[in-house]
Amino acid sequence: MKGFTRAETRFSLCGLNCALCSMHLGGYCPGCGGGAGNQSCALAQCSLEHGGVPFCWECPEYPCPRYEGFDEGDSFVPHRNRQQDIARVQKLGLEAYLARLEEKQAILDELLAHYNDGRRKTLFNTAVYLLPLEELRSVMNSLNSWPELGEPAGKKRALAAVELLQAAADRRGISLKLNKKPKKG
Repeated sequence: MKGFTRAETRFSLCGLNCALCSMHLGGYCPGCGGGAGNQSCALAQCSLEHGGVPFCWECPEYPCPRYEGFDEGDSFVPHRNRQQDIARVQKLGLEAYLARLEEKQAILDELLAHYNDGRRKTLFNTAVYLLPLEELRSVMNSLNSWPELGEPAGKKRALAAVELLQAAADRRGISLKLNKKPKKG
């Protein structure tokens, strides 16, 4: 959006984790307010109208009606954790939260490089986005302790990763499928 820029592009204005978004990681989007390729966004326009607040929760009108129904469906990333992630940033501080995002991004990079059989990118991305960091560390420790999986990435390695990620999600009651937005009217 013309005139909308932000210093921090790893965590969006509205609370989405751009650092873990497949569009951002693939180089198709520079992140919220990151420059060329940035999509037009009603919340970005609202930020400009309110003096350029860097995060919606810093606006005196937050939460506002723009957020009604916001989390009912997913885009490229799950929207389900957005409110929880905003609360985590407020509790931990932005730098500490971003350090956790960087660790999650490193886990995602490892999954894609060593456990992807070419068909798991969306599942790995969604799992890393939704699962707590502690669960992801546990999954990676388990995967790294199984030398029988061998290299390179193939079906056996991919299935092992999927099985562990799904089990972690099941323990937490988390669905690893993106939710489609409900049809209007």
